[in-house]
Amino acid sequence: MESNLLPHFKLILGSASIARRKVLSDMGYQFTLMSADIDEKSIRMEKPEDLVLALAEAKADAIELKLQTTECEVEEQPTVLIAADTAEAIMQRIPDDDSIQEDKSTLLVTCDQVVVYEDTIREKPSSVEEAREYIRGYSKGHTATVSSVVVTNLKTGFRKGGVDRVEIYFNEIPEEIIDKLIEDGMVLKVAGALVIEHPLILPCVKEVVGTTDSVMGLPKELTEKLLKEVLAST
Repeated sequence: MESNLLPHFKLILGSASIARRKVLSDMGYQFTLMSADIDEKSIRMEKPEDLVLALAEAKADAIELKLQTTECEVEEQPTVLIAADTAEAIMQRIPDDDSIQEDKSTLLVTCDQVVVYEDTIREKPSSVEEAREYIRGYSKGHTATVSSVVVTNLKTGFRKGGVDRVEIYFNEIPEEIIDKLIEDGMVLKVAGALVIEHPLILPCVKEVVGTTDSVMGLPKELTEKLLKEVLAST
């Protein structure tokens, strides 16, 4: 899908997630990557919606500070740029492109996600054993993902955020599938060890109430909505 927002701004994605890169690329954007590198465990909230929003905000703040204080190396990608801040000093540190006019805004997109299982928040598994326990619990059961997106205009400092929830129901997940998922290693890097788009787990998914892109960590509809709202504020 080609986004009609593309000509109006530059974009920085404040995430190291391969899945989020794919979703944003599929949306038709070109972007630059930056990493927040925050201590996520130092931020705790009881409600999953509050937690993912607080973490996405903290990531945006960290990237803003990094842009203010260091000569950041920004990884170039053949897709768009999501970032958030206001100071002129920050704008000067963002790599420019001859094809992009100076009057365009630069937007920063930061995200976070947790899995909610039986009213318990699950983040990235701390071990192989914990990942195995997580996946076993989904077999013949259900869980949910709660994902946040925060978009910040680096030129004006205006910021908007939102949350999306998806319910996922599973058939039986055989032990041999769990073993292969653990061996593959991707489940060790994501919240709740949950990767429903993986070809090994996909046949075990009974129903998804919501969108797969949201489960992958970047809900398209919410992201587009926030980008438009932040741009409209300029």
